[in-house]
Order: sequence, then structure tokens, then C-alpha cells
Amino acid sequence: MRWREALRPVRMQRVALMAPRDALRDLLVNVADEGAVALDEIPLDGEVSKNPASPSARLQRLQVRDDTAAVLAPTSPDLDCCERAGRLDLIAGEAQLEERSGQAVTRGNVSALVGWMPADDMAHLAVRVAKVGGVVVPMPRLSGVQPPTLLTQTGAAREFAPLVETYGTVPYADVNPASLAGLAYVVMFGMMFADVGHGALLVLAAVAIRLRWSSRLARLQPVWLFLLGAGVASMVFGALYGEFFGPTPVVPVIWLAPLDQPILLLGVAIAVGAVLLAGAYGLGIVNRFREGGWRRAVYAPSGLAGAALFLGLGVTVGGVHFDLVWLVWVGGVMAVGGLAVAYIGLLASAGGGAAGAAQAGIELFDLVVRLGSNLVSFARLAAFGLTHAALGDVVWQATTGLWGHGVLGAAGAVAIFAIGNALAFALEGLVAGIQALRLEYYELFSRVFDTEGRPFQPWHVPLTTLEVPC
Repeated sequence: MRWREALRPVRMQRVALMAPRDALRDLLVNVADEGAVALDEIPLDGEVSKNPASPSARLQRLQVRDDTAAVLAPTSPDLDCCERAGRLDLIAGEAQLEERSGQAVTRGNVSALVGWMPADDMAHLAVRVAKVGGVVVPMPRLSGVQPPTLLTQTGAAREFAPLVETYGTVPYADVNPASLAGLAYVVMFGMMFADVGHGALLVLAAVAIRLRWSSRLARLQPVWLFLLGAGVASMVFGALYGEFFGPTPVVPVIWLAPLDQPILLLGVAIAVGAVLLAGAYGLGIVNRFREGGWRRAVYAPSGLAGAALFLGLGVTVGGVHFDLVWLVWVGGVMAVGGLAVAYIGLLASAGGGAAGAAQAGIELFDLVVRLGSNLVSFARLAAFGLTHAALGDVVWQATTGLWGHGVLGAAGAVAIFAIGNALAFALEGLVAGIQALRLEYYELFSRVFDTEGRPFQPWHVPLTTLEVPC
């Protein structure tokens, strides 16, 4: 899959579905079975039919649950026979056809419905409905109408999509950050759960799920890539820290031992956070431009204005650290410029006037405070990495302390090592997973997304493969 396809939602096309009035049912049956069109809901003209023999009236009389599975027959079934045979699924399917038929616009002998569908699926649907006298007509997108969003269904973007969809629906105009968000998540998780042995267990679990070693593991199929990525990242950072089921001598320290150099680890964690925030601002600028052009990209707090403030503060800190006065001035000018532009954007959004100016001032203050707090929040990458290392160290010290005290001591050492690592694995794995998700949502996604889209929900009622009564 090309990288451009992974970074944007599936391209949607607005279409009109048209057919002769007497062929409307055949058109709708094929559209429903295809399951590729999200039909617009049009307010019905007049009252809904009160015919007691209609499918919807039968469902009400039979007190059928709303979540009853619905299927369709190629031709109209005898509803009385369906009711006697207990085929409520066919009645439910006909009720959906009745509802959609009622929303069709009919002019003369032609009926039509309007909806959205993936552009690449349009040709296939057109061939199918042509067999029953229908056509699929592409329509221009109305100004101000946002198409529904369908994220890419292949590759890593599909595997990491739940990470984004749990937060909200990506606006159609925005970049799909699923792959990038997944990469950021596993890096942050690995930095907090740094241990070669524990990471290897996650990799083994991911392989078992992917290969479906058991039916229970098969249900975890959607998370296998998360486990694999998290396990590999944990092994990488564990090798850098010299951790293998704790500070055992199996793996040498390649970079630093967390408990020996906590301040350096804290600084690295904040630096990693700064890089991730910079990436979030980059995506935010692109999204604001795609949503509303250069004006929105420049003035939005999550656009160029906020990025200039963030970069200016970073340059100022760098100037102070390296004792370069000119660099401090450059950073200060960038930060002040970013604040000024952000204030103008906030003032315009507030509507101007004294009340708007006060509101914009409060929001600007909140912007600065949140920027600092968001950056400091990434210190938890070091804090929970230290906690994981400390738990491993306690378990290892207890293990080595008992090992040289006879058979009972050796048995106790093995038990402590196994139980201690199991507890550390479960507890720290849960904590690292939650904290990485928190950083992803509150610190990063709050800059990537400014609005929410609407999900693509196609109408799908399959054709039955069973014999239709009567």
C-alpha cells in the first residue's frame, strides 16, 4: 500500500441511485446486499403508512427487538407465510426496504436516493445495479457538507485504526494519523516497559494471536500488532537499559542504567516528548489547512501560531543552555509572534469586543499553561521506566539474597523471581499501556484534531441463503 493512501481517509463520492419506480425494490436489494453506500436520511413527506399488514407494523405487533438480524429475499416474500414460519429476519429486512423506499424521491416514473460511497467501489456497484435497470450517478459535493470518514482497511493503518477511532472520528479533510499514532504509542510504551524478557513475552503473545494458536487468542486478533510493536520497543529499550527480567547480568547496559542516572533519563523523556509534540503540531498545521485554508492554518492555536510559540520557547531554552544571547532573542521573538497571532485568531473566534478580548486573553493564558504542562507530562516516560526498573531490582535483590541459602533458599529464590516478575509484568504492563494512551490522547491528539468527523456507516442487509417460505 502506498504511503499516501495510509495517511488519508478513503476517498468518498456522493452518488445518486436511480431506477424506474417499479424496479426500486430490486435496486435497493442490490444496494443493501453490496453494503457500500451510506444513504442520506430524507424527512418523509406526509404520515408513515399505518397499514397493519406492513412489515414495520408486523414487527411492532410481534414485539421484535430492534437488533434482530435482517435479511432480504431476491423477490418480495409473502409476509404472512414468513410470520407463520417464524422468519422474522425476512420481515425485518422488508421493514428496512419499506423505510428506504419511503425516503426515495420519485419524479414521474423514476425514483432516486442519494448517499455516499467509496469512490473505488462505484464502478462495481454500477455494474450490479445495471442488471435491474438502475444507474449510479456521481454528484458534486455540496459546499460545507463534510463527507463521512472511512479509514484505510489495509496494512498497518488498519491495525492501528482502533487507537484513533477510540478517540473520535477523523474528519474527512484531515490526515489519517493511525500509523504514526501507533508508532508513537509503541515507542512510549517501550520506554516505560523497558525489559528484554518482558518484551519477548509480548512478542510471543503477538505471534500466538497472529497464528491463532487457540480459539480464545483468535478473539484478540485486532490487537496483535499493538502487542508486537510494544514488545519490540520494550526489548530495544530493555537492551539499552540492561534489563532482562530485571537488572540480571544476562544483558549488559548499552546506554544507561535507569536507577543510576535518573536525571539524564528524565531529560531524555522530555526531549522525546518535545519531538512528539513537534510532530503533532506539524500534523495540526496540515489538518487546519485542509479544513479551512491558510487563514485557519495560521491563526489556530493548534496551527502555525501554536507551533511558533512552541518552537520559540524551545529555541529560547536552547539559547539559555548554550549561553547564546542571539539565540535567546530569536526564540523570544518567535514566541511573542506566535502569541500575538494566536490572540488574533482567538479574538476573532470570540467575536471581538471587550468580552471577546477578555475571553481571548484567558484562552491565550490557558494555551501557554497547557503547553508547559503537556511537555512536562512526558516526564512520566522516565518516571514509569524508573518504577519498572525499581520493581525489577527489588525482585532481583530478593532472588540473589535467597539463592545461597540451601535448597529451601533456592526454591524460595525461584518462586520470588517468578512471582515477582509476573506481578511486575502485569502491573507495569497495564500502567504503561494506560499512560501511553493518555499521552497520545491528551498531549498529541488534542493538537492533531480540532473537530470531529462522522463515521461512514453503509446500509447493509445481506441476501438470504435459506429457502424463502411461500
